[in-house]
Amino acid sequence: MKNIDVAIIMGSDSDLNIMKDAAKFLDDIGISYEMKILSVHRTPEKATEYAEELKQRKVKVIIGGAGGAAHLPGVLAAQVPVPVIGVPIHTKTLNGVDSLYSIVQMPSGIPVATVAINGAKNAAILATTILGISDETIQQKLIDYKTSLKNAVIAKDEKLQAQGYEEYMKNM
Repeated sequence: MKNIDVAIIMGSDSDLNIMKDAAKFLDDIGISYEMKILSVHRTPEKATEYAEELKQRKVKVIIGGAGGAAHLPGVLAAQVPVPVIGVPIHTKTLNGVDSLYSIVQMPSGIPVATVAINGAKNAAILATTILGISDETIQQKLIDYKTSLKNAVIAKDEKLQAQGYEEYMKNM
């Protein structure tokens, strides 16, 4: 088993389209991770085995994406003593609100940091922030990323001011 900093886990392959955004951000920053499909409902033994494995490998942060009942992040948080970031996945039935409530409403003692519905990229940014506490290189990459966000907004406003609203909208 290779050592990684972040485990990205999802309950179904249908979540991969959302969770890939977390992987892409971690790739861009240069943070090691692995992705795994693991259902705590359909494969509870494997979920427990994997949680134990993550402890032994000293994984630093877990990002767990789940839809519907969305128990995956909470089950992992109950078993592994590292930060768990939950990504509620949009569902057809309740538009992801069910997933959000399932993840954010954890009982006392088992916290799961929770991002917006389908917010896998923000989960990766939060994981990067956590890792950056003890790694100045990662912290600087996050500072650079946030500076690029600021510069993009400034550039868009300058373009809007130069072109005016109607011309700007034509070029969007």
